Amino acid sequence: MRARILLPAVFAAALLALTACGSGDGSASAGDAGTSSSKESSPAQSPVGSPDSGSGSQGVKVPEALNFSATTVDGKPFDAKTLAGKPTVLWFWAPWCPTCKGQAAETAKVAADQQGKANVVGVAGLDKNAAMRAFVSDTGTGSFPHLSDEKGEVWKRFEITQQSVYVILDQTGKTVYEGVLPGGKGLADKVAALTG
Repeated sequence: MRARILLPAVFAAALLALTACGSGDGSASAGDAGTSSSKESSPAQSPVGSPDSGSGSQGVKVPEALNFSATTVDGKPFDAKTLAGKPTVLWFWAPWCPTCKGQAAETAKVAADQQGKANVVGVAGLDKNAAMRAFVSDTGTGSFPHLSDEKGEVWKRFEITQQSVYVILDQTGKTVYEGVLPGGKGLADKVAALTG
């Protein structure tokens, strides 16, 4: 009896995840409407660093949004505090997602064009590390770091509920955009507006 109830729920959740990925219609998850987020309680939204958050690589105050650490898909430690002081793009993707693959080239181009002015970091989830590494290799996006978020800790921190979402933080760590950009269209303009 329990299996009859649980199986449809699991199927529905999987169907929702796949539909969100494959839709490519540019819509963001419910509640953010593809524009800047209004979630005020999220650590990702706080532009002011906590008293114990320390300093980033440029000696700037680290906002709460960047007060976390992770591991890259290559197995290297990653400290988000090093991103402080520059606009940052967090690209939340999944290895099996066709929408994410369609965003890869534009995201890599923005990372190259904005090198030294803005940070671009991929945050891979919803699969195992081997699949994440293969995605980075297959899409040619190895020029910027990708976090292996198998447990979904960074996704939860930023309240991400679907793949192929961009979160753009300004230099103070405030979220200025959260949503889906099909093919990465518009990403370059959004980042250029922050870097001048």
